[in-house]
Amino acid sequence: MAVSVNERHQARNDLAWAISVGGIGVILFAALLLFAWNFAATLFLIFAGILLGVALNAMTGMLGHVVKLPHTLRLTIVCLVLAGFLSGVVFLGGATIAQQATVLSDTIKSQLISVKAFLERNGIDTGYFDLGNQAATSQASSTSATPGAAPTYNLPSAGAIASSGGAIVSQTLKLLLGTVSAVGNFFIVLFLGLTFAAQPSVYRSGLLFIFPARHRARATVIVDRIGETLERWLIAQIVTMFAVFVVTWIGLSIIGIQSSFILGIQAGLLAFIPTVGALIGGLIVVLASLASGWVAAASAFALFLGVHVLESYILTPIIQRQALDIPPATLFSFQILLGVVFGIWGLALALPLIAVAKVMIDHFKSDEFPAAAAA
Repeated sequence: MAVSVNERHQARNDLAWAISVGGIGVILFAALLLFAWNFAATLFLIFAGILLGVALNAMTGMLGHVVKLPHTLRLTIVCLVLAGFLSGVVFLGGATIAQQATVLSDTIKSQLISVKAFLERNGIDTGYFDLGNQAATSQASSTSATPGAAPTYNLPSAGAIASSGGAIVSQTLKLLLGTVSAVGNFFIVLFLGLTFAAQPSVYRSGLLFIFPARHRARATVIVDRIGETLERWLIAQIVTMFAVFVVTWIGLSIIGIQSSFILGIQAGLLAFIPTVGALIGGLIVVLASLASGWVAAASAFALFLGVHVLESYILTPIIQRQALDIPPATLFSFQILLGVVFGIWGLALALPLIAVAKVMIDHFKSDEFPAAAAA
C-alpha cells in the first residue's frame, strides 16, 4: 500500500514534535532536580511550615467538634492554649531544664571519654574520634614541665595576639550566625504554619488552580487525601510523643537518673523520627545513666526497651493504624537515604514525605475513580 507524500511529511513532523517535547521534558525534569538539590534546605523549611499548618488545622477541626465557633476563633483558641502550655513549661521548669541540660551535656561528654579510653585499652583504634583531645592536650601540657623547675612565662607576640583575637571573633560570629539562623528558621516555620492554618481553603484553591482543568478533579482528590493522611498522622504522632515523654520522665525519676526531665523531653521530641529517633534517644539515655552505675544503666536500658515496645507495638498500631501503613524496612531505607543526602532535615521529614508519595502512588495504582472527582 503506497503512502502519500503528505502522510510521510506528517509522520516526520509528529516524530520531530515528540522528540522535541521529550527533550524539553527531560531538560525541565533535570532542572527541577537541580533546583531541589540546591535549595533543599529552603524546600524542607517550607514543608515543615506546611506540616505545622496541617497540625494546627487538625486541632482546630477537633475543637470544632466540641464548640461551634468560626474557624479563625477556634484557631486563636488553639494557638493561645499551645502558647500558654509552652510558656508554663518554660516558666515552671526553665531553670530545671537549663540545669539538667548542663549536667546532661557534661555527663555525656565524660562518658564518651570513658568509652573511648575503654576501647583503647582493649586495642581498638579510636584515632578517628575527636573526643577528649582537649583534655588530653591540657593534661599533656601540665605534665610536660619538669617537677621542681621554676615556671617560665613567655609573653605572646603581637601576631599571636592578633590571630587569637581573630579566631575568637570568627568563632563568636559563627555562633551568633548559627543562633540567628536557628531562631529565624523557627519563626519562618511558625509564620508559615499560622498563615496556612488561618486560610487553608485559599491555599488549597491556589494549589489546585496550578493544574490543568481536565486534571483538576483528580488533583483535588489527591490533595484532599494527602491532607487527611497528614492530619491523622500528626495528631497520632503528637499523642505518641507526649506518651513517650511522660513514661521516660517518670521511669528515669523512679530509677534515680539525673536530668530525667530533660531526657524525657528529648525522648519525646526524637519520637517524631521513627526508628532512628528511638535509637538515638535510647543511646543518650544509656550514656547519661552510666554515671549512676551499671545497675542504673541496665535499668535505663530496660526502660528504653519498654518505651520502644510501647511506641512501636502498642501506640503506633492502635493510634496510627488509620493514618499510615508503611513497611518498616521501606521507611528505614527511605530515612537513611534522605538523611545521607539532605542531613537532619531529610531524616526528620522522611516519614511525612513518604506518606505523601504513598498517597499519590496508591491513588494512581487504584483502578476505581471516585464519582465525586468525576463530577
